[in-house]
Amino acid sequence: MTIEERGNASLVTHALAVDELSRLRDVETEQVEFRKGLVRLGRICGYEIIDGRMETEYTEIQTPLTTTMGQRVKGLDDVVIVNVLRAATPFVEGLLKAFPRARQGVISASRDESAGMGEDGEFPISIDYVKLPDIQPEDTVIVADPMLATGSTMTAVLEHITEGAPDPERLVVLSAVAAPPGIVRVSEAFPDVDLLTVAIDDELDDDGFIVPGLGDAGDRAFRTD
Repeated sequence: MTIEERGNASLVTHALAVDELSRLRDVETEQVEFRKGLVRLGRICGYEIIDGRMETEYTEIQTPLTTTMGQRVKGLDDVVIVNVLRAATPFVEGLLKAFPRARQGVISASRDESAGMGEDGEFPISIDYVKLPDIQPEDTVIVADPMLATGSTMTAVLEHITEGAPDPERLVVLSAVAAPPGIVRVSEAFPDVDLLTVAIDDELDDDGFIVPGLGDAGDRAFRTD
């Protein structure tokens, strides 16, 4: 299995995921290839979630020649993917290749960069738009955001997802890179959340950006820097 437990988070260590992340980190990777890389990374992570977090069941299959026993993944029709706009859009596109029948939700959330990071390491968060499907107890909910930095945005997003909804069977926060302060903040606020990332980076700088990171994923994906 290519998911390894690392304290409060788990790492996707699949060779292709690590390779793709290295390409995303490279400052020479231009917009189109950066977006395509996020799509590819989302697909790989989706397959790893299926392999490492979901169960299979035996079922009888009629082939053209005879009957035989096969295996199917349980719960593929009970997946909700939440897109944290905007950087997660290509990331989610890749996830949908692994979960083509997933129900989708959208949350537009952003931190107030002009206000700066507070002494507690948090940013003020603005939630501008929320559209979520009904969440059921049997669901696997995957909340996708390429960057888990301070955890301020993700905790605000999770509050909206869990408010008034039944607890899903599993709640996964998926990122490409994460910083230790964000992992700690989310795991303390939501101890039952499964934090899954491709890399745990060293630190946050004074502006709350992940180091070494991959820059502003939204700006790089949409060429708005």
